[in-house]
Amino acid sequence: MKIIYTLIRQAIATSVLLSTCLTTAYAVDNTSCDPTKLATKYPRLVGKTIKIGQDGESPPFSMHDPKDFNRLIGLDTDIARAAFTCVGVPVEFVTGKWSGLIPATMAGQIDIMWDQLLYTPERAKKLDFIAYMNSATGLLVTKGNPTHIKTLDNLCGLKATAVLGTTQEAMLRETNTKCTSTGKQAIDIITSPDIPSGLRLVQSKRADVLVGNKFVVDTMVAANPGTVDIAFDINTGAKLAVGVAKGNSDLVNAIHDSLTILQANGTLKSIYARYNINYGLVIKPEVLTK
Repeated sequence: MKIIYTLIRQAIATSVLLSTCLTTAYAVDNTSCDPTKLATKYPRLVGKTIKIGQDGESPPFSMHDPKDFNRLIGLDTDIARAAFTCVGVPVEFVTGKWSGLIPATMAGQIDIMWDQLLYTPERAKKLDFIAYMNSATGLLVTKGNPTHIKTLDNLCGLKATAVLGTTQEAMLRETNTKCTSTGKQAIDIITSPDIPSGLRLVQSKRADVLVGNKFVVDTMVAANPGTVDIAFDINTGAKLAVGVAKGNSDLVNAIHDSLTILQANGTLKSIYARYNINYGLVIKPEVLTK
């Protein structure tokens, strides 16, 4: 009887293990980096240098190192370096305007976009995503919030700016539709190529508000405490993710697996601490393809 019970327990354990492995096609089979297994785990990455697209203008995610302007640093930059060191593949950072990085990834000019990119179902029609962090939106205004912006409804009739192609631009356009449909004045929406350009619009009073990623906006306010403030934040439930062109399963798997390992071994936590970003926002890496 003991032998039977032992066999049953073993069968159950095997079944549970198999079920766990099958719950996702991107399961990680170890908890430590092993670059020597590159050829067996991700054969299509052998001999490649991964080109990572960033704008270099979105602190604390991507920015130029003040000690060496040709080198990028930041949360996303450092995580990307650590992830591909874990995989065993060299990387090259390619800078460009934020709005052009998604098309560049789709066209194969770069391999991935890793720069405070939000997953959306619409974007997932064009790219595959590996989500790794919860995000939020922040509204930056002139010091003292002279236009008294407390809700999105307060934007009707004002001048608002957001980076071209971002979910914040889409948010402004959706809010504008609500303004006009209820008989209120339209929002004068000004798209900017990057966050610093939007900041200058607010500082020069050519825009009343900048809508952007909360953490980027927070960084801008901290760097310019005498001229700008935060009006309020919006928790949209959005997820920050890495964007990869469709059909690159080895690259998707490598990013997912390495992020999982970096969470497990504490590397990710140390990078978040380096940039004073709340590690509680980190989520279990998730592949999103639609």
